[in-house]
This record gives sequence, structure tokens and C-alpha cells, in this order.
Amino acid sequence: MTDLQLGLLAIGALAVVAVVVYNRWQERAARRDAEQAFGSGHADVLLGDERREPRLPARGDASPEPRRPAAPGRTLPAERLDYVIELTLPSPLPIPVVHEAWSPVERRFPRRALLATDQAQVRAALQLVSRSGVLSDAEVLEFRALVETMAAALGARVSAPEMREALEAARELDRTCIDADIQVALHVVGIGTAPAQFTGQRFQVIAREEGVTLILDVARTREPRATYEAMASAGRELAETRGGRLVDDTGREIDERSLAAIGRELDAVGARLAGCGIEPGSPLALRLFS
Repeated sequence: MTDLQLGLLAIGALAVVAVVVYNRWQERAARRDAEQAFGSGHADVLLGDERREPRLPARGDASPEPRRPAAPGRTLPAERLDYVIELTLPSPLPIPVVHEAWSPVERRFPRRALLATDQAQVRAALQLVSRSGVLSDAEVLEFRALVETMAAALGARVSAPEMREALEAARELDRTCIDADIQVALHVVGIGTAPAQFTGQRFQVIAREEGVTLILDVARTREPRATYEAMASAGRELAETRGGRLVDDTGREIDERSLAAIGRELDAVGARLAGCGIEPGSPLALRLFS
């Protein structure tokens, strides 16, 4: 293959990134418009996907659903991610009493509300940003009203941050997330339907017709570049040992130069996240990209 052909392949791999970001922006905008209309508050290796539940459009197949890592067991409010209201109790109260007063808030915002208690200090938090985007002003206002009702029932003093500033910061964080919310998918085709065995991998594996698809959810994975290289190596080895091919979503074979170009893009994504204080695969990233 000539240098010109190799160069064109590398350019093609990089062009996929731009297509993914554009498609992600369009999908996200359409979803938000639909949610507002119905009253909700709420490439070819690099894949565009919905932010709440990433989906993989496998060529010629229905879109399978990748499995997701479990959320961290113990979660504490994060100022950059949550709208946090502090309640100061007149005296320490039994935890069940506090949780009973909190239950209406938790029922209204079951996946977003978070409570942290420390003797006479209570922190009531609402996650502002996720793969669904940023909550609306009305929802944050409703949360604040519910927490103030809770505080009145407990006889607590309330200290709440300014809503406008919190929402503006959340929208800025969300814009960063759009650019960094990327999945990488490599397809191994032509190897039959026998199960492919991988051990200790941090990438996802989905069976497809005559092969498998390997997926890396970049923001939710620690050391994404190393995991990507392990995934690419596993895909190459599987293709070689079983007489298949490693291809992108259009069925075009992926060479080493294209794989390296994708790796460099992942470095840039990781740097953007780290620059915002979000380490890929960290508890904060797992919440933010949920």
C-alpha cells in the first residue's frame, strides 16, 4: 500500500471522530426537544450514541445494548455535579427520622437525589448533569422547594446556593461532556458464532452475526488508552487465530495506522476530561456519564 493510501486511511479514521461528535450533538438535541414536548425534565470506529443508554448500531443487525459497569457503592455529593443544599439541625436526630422526611424528595428524583448525613449536618443534593443532559430550572426549583419542606419538618436551618450560577456551571460542564462522551467499537467478523473468550478485560464484548463487537466506553474506563490498546490487540489476535477480519462499522478493514490515529484521539479526550478535574473511570465520571 502506498504512503498516499495509508495517509487517506488515517485521515478517514480521524474524520469519523468529527462525524461522531456531530451525530451525538444532533441526537442529544432531538432527545431534549422530545423530552420537553412530553413534559420530561429531563467510529466508524468511534460510535455516536444516546447519552443515557449508549447503543451500538452493528452493521446489518439490530442495535445491541452494551452492559454497563456498576455505579460506586458509596456516593457523596460533588459540588461541580450536584446542586447541594445544607440543612443544619437544631440537634442530632435519628437517621430514620431524617430519611422519612427525605423520602418525598427521593421518590420525585429517584436517580438524581442524594442525601448525606453527618450528625446535625445534612446535605441534600440533586445531580444536575448526566448523559441525559442538564436538568431544567423548574426541576431544580421543585427540588429546592421539597428540601425546604423537609427542613421545616425537621426544624432545620437551610443554606442553598444560587440556582442560576449552579445551572450555568452545569451547562458548561455538559458541553465538555458532549465532546468527551465517546465509545470506540471494533468488529471482528467472519469468525463464526462460536463464543469468543476474553479474560480480565475492561472493555465490553457483544456477540454479533458471524463475529463479535468490542466496545470501550471511554469516559467510564480507567486508563482508556491502555484499555483501548488491549482491546485492539485482542481483536487482532481473535481475527488472526480464527481467520476473520477486524473492521469498522462500515465493514472496512482497520489497519495499524488507523488504530494508532484512534488512540491519539482517545489521548485528547482523556486530556480534556482531566483538564476539567474528571478522571476517566473515577466515581465522579461514573456518575456524570450515567
